[in-house]
Amino acid sequence: QVQLVESGGGSVQAGGSLRLSCVATGYTYCMAWFRQAPGGEREGVANIAPDGLTAYGDSVKGRFTISRDSAKNTLYLQMSSLNPADSAMYFCAANNWPPCGFGDDYNYWGQGTQVIVSS
Repeated sequence: QVQLVESGGGSVQAGGSLRLSCVATGYTYCMAWFRQAPGGEREGVANIAPDGLTAYGDSVKGRFTISRDSAKNTLYLQMSSLNPADSAMYFCAANNWPPCGFGDDYNYWGQGTQVIVSS
């Protein structure tokens, strides 16, 4: 069983930056960040494969960077040039096998960390 614990959310002004972290216990293969705004659908933000291959949602390309420290079993999301549309609950997700996508590929989820971007 894998447990995921996110941290790093908070309130920031537009144009600012935040770094989210997700500490995993147990074996993970693909890891990803998703987000969901109130009343909105879950959106894939970024994912990363064990070999470091990454993919990003169109709305965050060029602004967000996903990375993972395998030694610490920790996933990161560096978010820059934040805007109010980025406000959401951000969730860390992981699985034990491929694929690494934005669909129903993940069987482990964290509780989420809130990001609020004010204009």
